[in-house]
Amino acid sequence: MEDAYLGQATDIVLGQDFLTWLWYKSEAKGGHFATPDGETFAMYMEQRISVQGGEGDAKETTSVSGLMSELKEAKAGLALGKKVSKAQIKIELDSDVWQTTLKAEDFSQTSFKTPKVEFKQEEGDDPDASFLEKMYLVERGMAFLDAVYFEFLKLRFSEGWDEERKKVRSWLNKNGQDD
Repeated sequence: MEDAYLGQATDIVLGQDFLTWLWYKSEAKGGHFATPDGETFAMYMEQRISVQGGEGDAKETTSVSGLMSELKEAKAGLALGKKVSKAQIKIELDSDVWQTTLKAEDFSQTSFKTPKVEFKQEEGDDPDASFLEKMYLVERGMAFLDAVYFEFLKLRFSEGWDEERKKVRSWLNKNGQDD
């Protein structure tokens, strides 16, 4: 058996904790975050979430989606000990919106969408301008995601994590009583 290189090693627990914490923050705290430079933005879970529990052949996954859905089945799964395994995330800054789906297992992203860029060009326009604007927006969206993940990591590896876990548990219990 070959040794796995660092990129193959997965620690799904950290990814699950991050997505669960992000869901809590997006609902209980309005999803308000800030970059290290103090720029404020909103990041929250949206419309599609998968939760997973068990191991091996006993692994169970519940995927919930729906416009304006409160995602009650996924919350019920969390209350039963399942963890968020995949989530659609929305980032907003003023009128700009980014959207991606993030997997807890390896932090891979699918369908990363940036604010719309106009690719129609007129005579005299820089032919690279649209491409450069798109790359700028991709970097901005990734910087917002990095800022939130960094905030999570600082908290996750601090003494304050136990208190935060209690808040998340309380949020889950409150949601279980709303049914």
